[in-house]
Amino acid sequence: MGPQQDRSAPKTHANGTAAAPERKDGKVVHYKECQRNHAAGIGGYAVDGCREFMASAPEGTPTALLCAACGCHRSFHKREVEAFDCDYESDTSGR
Repeated sequence: MGPQQDRSAPKTHANGTAAAPERKDGKVVHYKECQRNHAAGIGGYAVDGCREFMASAPEGTPTALLCAACGCHRSFHKREVEAFDCDYESDTSGR
């Protein structure tokens, strides 16, 4: 028997970001480009160009809400909710 895998650990994508959990209400949330205005203190407008939120730590840790690319909190990133439909029927006959 081989080593057991920790099934409670969050799954990650190839780029190191945490996989979005499937939600029961049929929606998946993605966080896109950073919208933080870095020049607000001087009355200007400048964004850093970060195109997508990448969690800097596994889900459930305090630093998981910080972007690994730009260092901003996840709330500065554009939130997009994607609804999906389940078009298949589950087969519970046990074949």
